[in-house]
Amino acid sequence: MSAFLALLIGVALTLALIALAQRLIGFQAQKPGDYAALEPVMDIRKHLSGPIRCEGVIYGPNGRVSSRFTADMEGRWDGNRGVLAEKFSYDSGTKQDREWRLMIGNDGRIQADADDLVGQGSGAQSGNSVRLTYTIRLPESAGGHALQVTDWMYLVDDQTIVNRSQFRKFGVKVAELVATMRRVEA
Repeated sequence: MSAFLALLIGVALTLALIALAQRLIGFQAQKPGDYAALEPVMDIRKHLSGPIRCEGVIYGPNGRVSSRFTADMEGRWDGNRGVLAEKFSYDSGTKQDREWRLMIGNDGRIQADADDLVGQGSGAQSGNSVRLTYTIRLPESAGGHALQVTDWMYLVDDQTIVNRSQFRKFGVKVAELVATMRRVEA
């Protein structure tokens, strides 16, 4: 075996081990059941209802802050079906609107749809957390890429949610979002 081939095999094995480790012990290894017994219990029909204020940062692939944003959100529910309207303002001056259409089953499973998703998102609420996974298509001004998203929301108290999301392309993390969402008294 040539030294070059041995090097390639070594690199491939190292990358495979890193990917496996991330799936077993990293952010992506979390499961909704990990939070089943934790309180306060999150119910998106309650905690993503009414006016919500959001502040957050987006980290680029190098781990540095690439963007900051605020958002005004409004959640409306009719039984197990809801709409979460979001109005984002980024530090660049860019504005973005998104409307999530959500459905929650009696078992806590969530189906999610929005105009910029590729297909439908899915997830579950369990204990004090919610996990959603979906593929989002970035606007053309941001390259138009389709990114796989793992989105976790953790209920801190009755008024505050911490959101952490990772965005991946071909399995490689290209961005991460951390935000707080606080219900606003009408």
